[in-house]
This record gives sequence, C-alpha cells and structure tokens, in this order.
Amino acid sequence: MHVIAKPALVEFWKKHPDAEGPFEAWYRIMRREVFADFNALRETFGSADYVDPFTVFNIGGNKYRLIAVIHYNRRKVYIRQVLTHAEYDRDKWKRRN
Repeated sequence: MHVIAKPALVEFWKKHPDAEGPFEAWYRIMRREVFADFNALRETFGSADYVDPFTVFNIGGNKYRLIAVIHYNRRKVYIRQVLTHAEYDRDKWKRRN
C-alpha cells in the first residue's frame, strides 16, 4: 500500500517519543502489504475499526489512534489524523473531513 503521508507520524512521535516504535511498525506493515478490503486488513490489524468513511487503528497498546482513509482499489492509505487516546475520545476528529 502507498501510505500518504509519513511526516504526520514523524511529527506526532516527536511530541510523543514512545509512539515512534509502534507507528514505525504500523507503517512498515502497511507499506509491505496489499489489502483487498477491510476484512483483509482486519486479518492483520484485528483491532482496526471502520467508522464511515474512516479506518481507525489502535496503536501502541491502545494508547494512540491513527485515523485513515483507505482506497483499497488504488492501494492508497491517507493518514487523516494521529491522536492520543484522550484526544480521540473527545470525538472532534469525527467533524473533520
């Protein structure tokens, strides 16, 4: 898959250094794999959820959230937001498109 854009991850882990390892692992897996659909993605990322139109990943032992839009047919993953669990729980991310 082509992940757009890694700089969002780097910016986040500069503020939260313990996030670097888990986000690097997520990024490597996403770059290496090609997922046909959400069900295929869930085989690798069992805690991923689909909240139309976003895919929400739990990262770092449920400490962080990555919000993405995935176009499986084009093999593109667009990172929309990277949040702490507390930021995610405020639900403001749902209002951003």
